Amino acid sequence: MRKATVSRQTSETDISVEIDLDGSGVYDNRTGVGFFDHMLDQLSRHSLIDMTVRCTGDLHIDDHHTVEDVGIALGQALTKALGDKRGIRRYGDCALAMDDTQVRAALDLSARPYLVCELPFPSGRIGSFDTELVREFFQGFSTHGGITLHIDLVRGLNSHHIAEAAFKAVARALRTAIEPDPRKSDAIPSTKGAL
Repeated sequence: MRKATVSRQTSETDISVEIDLDGSGVYDNRTGVGFFDHMLDQLSRHSLIDMTVRCTGDLHIDDHHTVEDVGIALGQALTKALGDKRGIRRYGDCALAMDDTQVRAALDLSARPYLVCELPFPSGRIGSFDTELVREFFQGFSTHGGITLHIDLVRGLNSHHIAEAAFKAVARALRTAIEPDPRKSDAIPSTKGAL
């Protein structure tokens, strides 16, 4: 039942997103930005969220609007699929190693969006992909998903590895946070009684 479909159209992008929080990490992501599709695939596979993303964007300008707006739409879909968040763990974290790189991610599905993204990339581009867009994606995702999200590079030499480790670390943290808590399956995970 924890599924959502979101459509988002602007003068810059036309996006549809479908997610299933109780999936197995099946993905079909097509944004026109190859490296970004690879990152979305990682996000799906390692969070076990089934994900289908379609985006037609103004790539003749650059990749910025596509990446940012997909982050917004995915955040909106997450919020919709989680509903009142009853019975979830709420918090998740992961220290993820990938070759030369280690990235830490910690998040809270608090409905209070806040992003700390400390990912100094050694290069400005991964192929033709602008590394600044990694932060832009997570900004849109955390803001519209109501996520307090911290992502920190512990060490890393290769920009591709840093970006991929970040997406995988966030995915693994998200997987934990959205999982049902068997000890509090009927409770909203907050002393306030609402998130």
